[in-house]
Amino acid sequence: MAPPDPTLRDAISSISPDKRLMGLDLGTRTIGVATSDRTRMIATPVETITRKKFTQDAERLLAMIAAENIGLIVLGLPVNMDGSEGPRAQSTRSFARNFARLSPIPIVFWDERLSTAAVERMLIAADASRAKRDEVIDKLAAAWILQAALDSLR
Repeated sequence: MAPPDPTLRDAISSISPDKRLMGLDLGTRTIGVATSDRTRMIATPVETITRKKFTQDAERLLAMIAAENIGLIVLGLPVNMDGSEGPRAQSTRSFARNFARLSPIPIVFWDERLSTAAVERMLIAADASRAKRDEVIDKLAAAWILQAALDSLR
């Protein structure tokens, strides 16, 4: 099983070129999911999973990984503004460790500072209602995280 701490470039070089990437924004109540296109240029929001138990959440992710030909997960890591890691980051690392026991798909952490805030500002600027923002913000944050990772590869 792959350790959940390779660098993005190392992890990308270890997967087949036909594999797509998955971005995850892991929250306490939901998991935002995004995937890349086959060229690994564009991140697209896919789904917001309402969290239940780890096993059920993992089963849904594993089904999506198989259906979407995913070769790598980019998992948003909620670090504090000063760069330190608090309880949310520890919880995210724990999720990655547990998920790595179920799947050989490499997991790379990506600093997600301000991703949700940036997406929320964008939605407010687009005049999206609060209900609409709540409905899409997590999967858009996942796409924001994944797009930042994809952009770093160029």
